[in-house]
Amino acid sequence: MSRHVPVRALAALGGCALLATALTACGGSTDPDAKVVTVYSADGLKGENGDGWYDRVFKDFENKTGIEVKYVEGGSGEMVQRAVREKSHTQADVLVTLPPFIQQADAKGLLQAYEPEGSAQVDGANKAPDGKWTAVVNNYFGFIYNKKELTGAKAPKTWDELTGGAYRNKLQYSTPGVAGDGTAVLIKAMHDFGGKEPAMKYLGKLQANNVGPSASTGKLAPKVDKGELLVANGDVQMNFAQSKDMPNLGIWFPAKQGKKPTTFALPYAAGLVTKAPHEANAKKFLDYLLSRQAQRQVSEIGGGFAARKDVKATDANAIALDRLMDGVEVFEPDWADISENLTSYVDDWKSATGS
Repeated sequence: MSRHVPVRALAALGGCALLATALTACGGSTDPDAKVVTVYSADGLKGENGDGWYDRVFKDFENKTGIEVKYVEGGSGEMVQRAVREKSHTQADVLVTLPPFIQQADAKGLLQAYEPEGSAQVDGANKAPDGKWTAVVNNYFGFIYNKKELTGAKAPKTWDELTGGAYRNKLQYSTPGVAGDGTAVLIKAMHDFGGKEPAMKYLGKLQANNVGPSASTGKLAPKVDKGELLVANGDVQMNFAQSKDMPNLGIWFPAKQGKKPTTFALPYAAGLVTKAPHEANAKKFLDYLLSRQAQRQVSEIGGGFAARKDVKATDANAIALDRLMDGVEVFEPDWADISENLTSYVDDWKSATGS
């Protein structure tokens, strides 16, 4: 999935997402003795202005260990596909994606078992039983709206509102099967509407207002902030962090008419790549992501939720995030089913929307 403070002053060069930082690189060294670790990650955790959670973590990790972080960013599906293409000459050491792409990465043989220090404190639903991956930042799926244009009673609350004429060419969501948050639109719709068929029927109707495909969810937030779009999809961590620089972003959770708003956990999950060129460095990096120090910074700096249950954040961001989630019903998707049937679900979506 694609995603953030999340992110996006990046440019594509040779298929690699480059950030204006010395930590970014297009692929990594394959010298096992090099003091580097190459991270392929879904967007969302790196700051536009160098002030995101990754920015702090990378710097602190390098200062502590002397190991440089080489960073490649894209949508969750994009990162998995790239790792698949490179299986015969592995470049990445660590893979970070949203579900269900982390499960797909495992199914494709991209991940090897490693349980980082601190992973015992991660809830069982947020890690693989065999140690192939574990959440490093908890997060929830959500939508955003322009709260300057849609004030008071105009603020959207239900799915049905989005099919109205006021949202014609003012709504966009990232592409399912490519972006993690775009895939999440399918998952939430199937839950809220009570199954695949009614969900696809609704999304087909919604398509009349949809601007079109987007490989990156993070690119939609600036458009909403400027009023080019009124509504888009996103996720709580990314959009909360972006709202520091985009004051018109409001976070909300669509509901069925007369029902509570719903969401589900959409954690950033990390795994050790099979045949990682710098395996020892990768293990140290994964350990650091789950260290108490890094986990305490998740809400304070990244606008997300700590993955460790024993890290209780009390900073202003943590308080605001708890308030945002108050009254929202959290459901747990059947990730095994979604991972197995994602291709068919995406095909059904394409058919329903003419995409």
